[in-house]
Amino acid sequence: MKWGTPVLSGKRLVLLTSVCLLCVLNGTPAEARTSHAGRSPRPAAKAMGNVIESIQVHGNARIETSTVLSYMVVQPGDSFAQDDLDRSLKTLYATGLFKDVTLRRDGNTLVVDLVENPVVNRIAFEGNSAIKDEDLRKEITMRPRAVFSEQAAAADRQKLLNLYASKSRFGATVTPQIIHLSHNRVDVIFKISESHVTVIDKVVFVGNKSFSEARLAQVISSKESAWYRFFSSADEYNPERVKYDAELLRRFYLHNGYVDFHVINATGELAPDRKMFYITFTISEGPRYRIGKMDVRSNLRHVDANSLKKYIELFPNQWYDGTAVQNNATNMQERLQAQGHPFAMVRSDIARNPEKKVVDLLFDVTQGPRVYVERIDINGNTITEDKVIRRQLPMAEGDPYTPFDRKYSKAILQDLGFFKTVSVDQSQGSAPDRVNVAVNVLEKPTGEFSLGGGYSTNVGIIGNASVKQNNLLGTGVNAGISATVAYYQKQADLSISDPYFLNRNVVAGVDFYGIQNNYMTYQSYKEGRYGMTLRFGYSFNRYLSQSWSYSLVDRDVGSFYTLSEASIYGYQYVPSIYIQQSRGWSLLSQLSTTLAYDRRDSRMRPRSGYLIQIAGDFAGLGGNTRYVRAKIDGAYYLPLDSITGSHEWGLQFKGGTGYMTDWGNGLVNVIDNFYLGGQNLRGFLQGGAGPRSAHYVANGQILPLQGQEDLIGGKFIYTASAQLNFPLPMGDDVGISGRYFVDAGSLAGIRVRENHTNPGDPNFTPISGDTLSPRVSTGFGISWKSPFGLVNIDAGVPIIKSSRDRLYPIRFGFGQQF
Repeated sequence: MKWGTPVLSGKRLVLLTSVCLLCVLNGTPAEARTSHAGRSPRPAAKAMGNVIESIQVHGNARIETSTVLSYMVVQPGDSFAQDDLDRSLKTLYATGLFKDVTLRRDGNTLVVDLVENPVVNRIAFEGNSAIKDEDLRKEITMRPRAVFSEQAAAADRQKLLNLYASKSRFGATVTPQIIHLSHNRVDVIFKISESHVTVIDKVVFVGNKSFSEARLAQVISSKESAWYRFFSSADEYNPERVKYDAELLRRFYLHNGYVDFHVINATGELAPDRKMFYITFTISEGPRYRIGKMDVRSNLRHVDANSLKKYIELFPNQWYDGTAVQNNATNMQERLQAQGHPFAMVRSDIARNPEKKVVDLLFDVTQGPRVYVERIDINGNTITEDKVIRRQLPMAEGDPYTPFDRKYSKAILQDLGFFKTVSVDQSQGSAPDRVNVAVNVLEKPTGEFSLGGGYSTNVGIIGNASVKQNNLLGTGVNAGISATVAYYQKQADLSISDPYFLNRNVVAGVDFYGIQNNYMTYQSYKEGRYGMTLRFGYSFNRYLSQSWSYSLVDRDVGSFYTLSEASIYGYQYVPSIYIQQSRGWSLLSQLSTTLAYDRRDSRMRPRSGYLIQIAGDFAGLGGNTRYVRAKIDGAYYLPLDSITGSHEWGLQFKGGTGYMTDWGNGLVNVIDNFYLGGQNLRGFLQGGAGPRSAHYVANGQILPLQGQEDLIGGKFIYTASAQLNFPLPMGDDVGISGRYFVDAGSLAGIRVRENHTNPGDPNFTPISGDTLSPRVSTGFGISWKSPFGLVNIDAGVPIIKSSRDRLYPIRFGFGQQF
């Protein structure tokens, strides 16, 4: 080695720089920073002329010399060993602080020449519109005032490309531009060309024999690009979605009896222009199986296998349905756990007979491991308080832990309506019989701004608006204000509800409201109500609950002319005498209660299960109105997955009946009666079906013409409804679903202050429509999850009606969340 020549230069180690980071991971810098005494012993230099007497560092302006020396393997007193010099060079490069490093010998002095990497002054993005700057900044690792390196810039470029790929923009390009500034600083600008979204041009299935490509295309979530999918992202290529589609295909074939089905391959091929993808699913169907023998085996003490056979919901010789089998096992397990066997497990085993194409089923009931909850962690709740989530869980620390608790916890948290996603995960605790439960949630907007309206030829347009917050300040408190403005109605409401009043399983709330109904557009009177309602409710268990309320309402009916006033002022007709009887002020003091038994799978969007409600009102705790009113309602939901293979198909049946009677000597007011039409009988005006009475004309005669009658309601009502929910062509892509309904009902029973239906009465006024004969309507409706909220439209056509019933053919409403 010549005097004064470089011992080792970074330029001579171009091939070694790619392994510098690997050296860091393997601990080389840590070795380099150890003291001389801590290094492994090396043979002493035989000649003092080969010993490093001192080390000089040049070129470091920002980094202290002591810091540089701490990274080096060699120290003063060591020999000029080539191996140690190589390692020192590598460790200095691996720090990422230096752009170039040269080690050279000057006598017995080791000279370290450095070129420092610049410092990042700022980071900017140009050309991006689909992804915001803050989202791009979260993805990269470089930060202002950090050391810049070309390797870091290249790594961040790749991360940005991956982010765009996750947004289906595979044609995007990212180019880092480095602008050098004074004082060894740089600006890093990522110039981005986002390109168009890479869509799916074609989806192909290979190996399918039993189902057509069109049918399988309905099963998967990825869709071919089409003009009408402007509101959908289903035609955007996503590798994770393709994996999910493979699982959807597997479930679909298992649902239809293909036990041996498997996906051989699911690939996405990018077109040369990088604008489109071609997806190919290669599958193997195998034969279709029917169910043969079914049996139950129990290893639980005091649980006989024969007693569990009644819980088998399948039938011999039906096509095997993997979903139904799993659901049957789950239902049997939940029943056992609810009956005092918290650790019971039910597993379904199958035995294939390929020759006969039959599958024998065995439900194996065993005692699962005894596992208890050690700790519950709540994650992701940036708004909702921990206690709001914990109080909903069916378990606490120390309780037995079962899969049923996990399933129920997820369902009840989703029903809160506070979160976009909910997952309940488990991990091993400090002992084999302990488990840690992690509840992971993703908050969603819980404020709601909604608009609604309707139209008919009789009443014209009605509009309403409301602002609600269903999770006020993360406390679970529900507060809202709403207003309705129409030609015949003005209403304002203010309500507050606490679902866990005083930190107990009690719902409490209060409502304040004011209502002005101008029924003179289709009746002959106005009504004003101003009052408040106190609410109180509790649950006996997860299915049975009861609520109570007390209402105090100041009411007034009037703003119409009597017969004598009509003659004076020249009006042609006046309201029915039954409406005139209700004229004036009344005070309602009412106590109400509702008992509900709810076995629906979801309270937000039920698809299966049933709901029964029994309600009663008692008016007369003060005030001058006295009556008793009772009502019972029921709903049953039936999914059609097993028939259609889709969650979008389902049936729902609803029905109810009510009766009211008077007591004491209170005022009888028609505004308290039952009314039929509108929401409980689509196709009819609200209150448009049922008892009605004619107007008086100026000469004292009766005018029994449609449109000139008053709707006076009744005291006995019944309703029934059947509805089929179904998907529409292209509905998944634009968020539209359909429904077909048949509504029926009737209203009867005259409830007025004085009855004047006797022809001999001087104030004789007949009442029509007082019959229990059913009114029936049918029609279609659609729901659209539009960009500005949910839109509902129902069009009903009466097929059985009274000759003078009031009709309301179309109803619509829409809303938006914020």
